[in-house]
This record gives sequence, C-alpha cells and structure tokens, in this order.
Amino acid sequence: MDDKVDVASELRALIGSLSRGEEVFGRVGDTAGESVPELVRQVAAEAERAWKHYAVEGAVGPDSSAEVEGALSRIDGERAVELLTCLAADDLVFPGAGRRDRTHALRAAERVVRLLGHESVWYTNISDLSPRSRAWNPVTRHTFDGLVAGAGGHFTVVLLQVGED
Repeated sequence: MDDKVDVASELRALIGSLSRGEEVFGRVGDTAGESVPELVRQVAAEAERAWKHYAVEGAVGPDSSAEVEGALSRIDGERAVELLTCLAADDLVFPGAGRRDRTHALRAAERVVRLLGHESVWYTNISDLSPRSRAWNPVTRHTFDGLVAGAGGHFTVVLLQVGED
C-alpha cells in the first residue's frame, strides 16, 4: 500500500509541476474511481469554469463523458511524452511562445509515463501540432484545447491546456 501512496504523491507532484499556470489543468485519479473520459470531462469542466470569462458566447463542446470519448485517439507512451511536454512548455494559442522550462517539462513527462508503466494506455485529442498545422477534436468549449490522458497501474492522469485568441 505504501508504494501506491508514494506513486500517487509523486504523480500529483509531477502533474502539478506540468500544470502550473492559469491555462494548464491537471489531475491524478484512481483507476478504480472513474474512467479516462470521465476524468477528462471533470478536468474540462474545471477549465471551463475557470475560463468562463474568456469563453466565446454560444460556444459549444462535449457535455458528456461519451462525447469526450469520441474526441480521443489512442497514442503510445513516446507520443504522450512529446505532447505532455508541449502542453506544459508551449502555448497553443501563440506557437513558439514558451510557457515554462522545456527541459523540466520533458523530464517530468518522461517520469509520469514511466510511473504509469509499460502497460499504460494513452489518449489525446490532438491530431497535429506542427508549426504550420494545428488540429484537434475539442474537449472543451474554448477555441483552443489540447489534452493528454493516460491510465496505468492504479492511476489515471490528465493534462489539459485551454486558450482563446
């Protein structure tokens, strides 16, 4: 049991370090508690509440876990590290604008993926974040959102960046 508590504490600290700032939201859940889409919807709802003053009037987005699930695609751990790093270190609205230290974000992302283990499953709503093309399926009501979520061992993690231009 102590190992599970230690891993939970480390995951919370790592996700906390990746989600610092008002645009990036993160959470660690217990896989016995809720599914990946349910936890993603909870984090998206938190982001929508925090960013309601920025929301475009009449904007719509997924309202249920089932709709969120439809926006997600499976990725491997290597891509999860890349996207976790990007969401923590880069700005979705202003490509090229750094948010935080990329080296720290990379190390933290690698550790999160390692802690969830080789059998973990990873998801994203992002299909392309190249400099010339940015594409994703929305999981919030905001103009920009990028998400990575993973489940492995006893834990589920979510990192979500939102933004408006």
